[in-house]
Amino acid sequence: MPEIKTNLEINNRTLSLEIGRIGKQADGSGLFRYGDTVMFVSATSKKELKEPKPFLPLIVDYRENTYAAGKIPGGFFKREGKPSEREILISRLIDRPIRSLFPEGYTFDTQIIGFLLSADLENEPDFMGIVGASTALYCSDIPFTTPIGAVKVGYINNQFVINPTVNQLEESLLNMIVAGTEEGTVIVEAFCKEVEESLIMDGIAAARQDILRIIDAQKELYSNLNIQKRSFSVKEIDSQKYNEMESKLTAEIKESMEIPEKKKHDARLKEILDQQLAEIPPEEEEKIEEVKEIFFQLQKKIVRNMILHEGKRSDGRTFDEIRPIKAEVGILPRTHGSALFTRGETQCLATVTLGTFEDVQRLNGLNEGESKSFMLHYNFPPFSVGEVSFLRAPGRREIGHGALAERSILPSIPLDEENFPYTIRIVSDILESNGSSSMATVCGGVLALMDAGVPLSMIIAGIAIGLVKEGDQYKILTDIAGLEDHVGDMDLKVAGTEKGITAIQLDLKIPSLPDHILREGLEKARLARLSVLEKMKDALPEPRSKISPYAPRIINFFVNPEKVGDVIGPGGKIIKKIIAQTSTKIDIDETGKVTIASPDPESVEKAKKMITDLTAEAEIGKTYAGKVIRIEEYGAFVQILPNSIGLLHISEIAPYRIRNIRDAVKMGQDITVKVISIDDDNKVRVSRKALISGSSENSPPPDRHPRRKPPRYGKPDKNRY
Repeated sequence: MPEIKTNLEINNRTLSLEIGRIGKQADGSGLFRYGDTVMFVSATSKKELKEPKPFLPLIVDYRENTYAAGKIPGGFFKREGKPSEREILISRLIDRPIRSLFPEGYTFDTQIIGFLLSADLENEPDFMGIVGASTALYCSDIPFTTPIGAVKVGYINNQFVINPTVNQLEESLLNMIVAGTEEGTVIVEAFCKEVEESLIMDGIAAARQDILRIIDAQKELYSNLNIQKRSFSVKEIDSQKYNEMESKLTAEIKESMEIPEKKKHDARLKEILDQQLAEIPPEEEEKIEEVKEIFFQLQKKIVRNMILHEGKRSDGRTFDEIRPIKAEVGILPRTHGSALFTRGETQCLATVTLGTFEDVQRLNGLNEGESKSFMLHYNFPPFSVGEVSFLRAPGRREIGHGALAERSILPSIPLDEENFPYTIRIVSDILESNGSSSMATVCGGVLALMDAGVPLSMIIAGIAIGLVKEGDQYKILTDIAGLEDHVGDMDLKVAGTEKGITAIQLDLKIPSLPDHILREGLEKARLARLSVLEKMKDALPEPRSKISPYAPRIINFFVNPEKVGDVIGPGGKIIKKIIAQTSTKIDIDETGKVTIASPDPESVEKAKKMITDLTAEAEIGKTYAGKVIRIEEYGAFVQILPNSIGLLHISEIAPYRIRNIRDAVKMGQDITVKVISIDDDNKVRVSRKALISGSSENSPPPDRHPRRKPPRYGKPDKNRY
């Protein structure tokens, strides 16, 4: 393959697409650069089919090499290990738009691999992964014939920005990736700060021109290649067998589909299928698989016909109807917050734990100092869908659904550490699933946060919208169930508030989606979201005024940064002692910010007093109870604060003359003094005399120097007094 390169300018930066230079043993590969962010993407597909599959076995793996940002991996092994959550999320992002564009019936094992080779930490590589996968597939002999383009969209100062930098995204109301073909949109993934539906559609329109330019660049590369796309044969279903089963089973299957309860209609469908399989000898595996495939195709056809031609859904709902919702809060006595959210046959148990500064998640990513104080973890146990399997570490589905729910809720989370200095963790356990468990997680998670007393800035709900489309005829479905998701053409998840959207995730099973259908879907999601929000507010209208008594109490305050070393002590000796004596968690940084946490408020106050005593500074005019720690001829040194010693000069001990200081003060004596001056070198002078009012400096105390009567004759001797 010859080396070919094309460039185009997007937002004053060059997007470079280059093929034929590296990775030439793959079926297709390319080097892609935007700014100083460089990515390599390869596409490889097997040419032989070991066994027929009813789906496309597509694997997408994205990896971020730490050398891309000039870093060495942390940990013992010092090399990249299992993929991070970020890498998994970008892998899923690359997978979703290209999967639906493979030709129907292509079931050869296919793999996309993306390596981040250079990262300028300003230009995100996620959209480049989609562009790279499309280019590698399109400029290969793999039968992928519909190139796609992708860009990021921001909204800053009332203007759309294409491919905003990382710094610009911090100011943006919108962080959206749009991927599309020449015909329309393929995926949308957006995280927003309460934006209206019209702004989303305007953002998609703003991305359209650059998406088309990226597609044209791929076509330019392809035109310089003499590529013959490989042919493949699709195993056709026996039409006679199909027609026989259709005429024989349609009525039974339709009747089963109309059973509202998922378990019952699944059991009835299995019974019908088992009856058909019982007629086939077990050794005839091909016939068994053929019957199963025909049975599934019949289910799909029946459900879609009911929706498009009969105007009804399999569970009897209208197209805009939401399944019954039940929301309960505070159901677990010892968690910091809990909620049980049930919508139809989808049920989420959400719990909230409030942690301290020690509980933040440290991220070993390319960016320095990354950490998270808000986390949402989504679990999907097998019993939730009536299956049996081992409990393993979270898979890509769990990580993807959890990330979507987390970023949906994030705009409501108080990030002001001064007013709410907690690390927040939500755990969503899906106890029952029949469609849109990620949006149930949003609703349950928000209710659990309110139950925990987290002062949310907004209340957020989520809903999933589906689509069945054939030609120009289509129906949009509100709150899709699992079956409708399985046989339908769209899964549009939308989370937001009464005012606007906080997150969108659009996935398609058709090549693209016209804008007018997406606009209609967003409007139906808005109306459904408002209805769900009302149900949530019926359970708990606003966050509780106080956090759980089982949650830690956390306070923040500041000390003089120059005194931080006094609090820590040599080798951390002093702060460790305070922690041991008070049973608290303490964090102090170089700016002088101190954070103390403990379930016991009294322990928090005790630790605070110990630290403030250590860092307190003497003030002129203030009185202190001190202790004499050293005596000299000219005065005594008094410890007035843990880190402050004042000189009590002999002339400031009493309002009269002291001949011998040791007659006035003793070592270890507790003494009250007043600060009278602090010089530029921070040397403190104190006075005991200043505390005695109405006394003359020349008046000796009557108990130490009793005045003698003058002699009867002659003048008194002044030296005697």
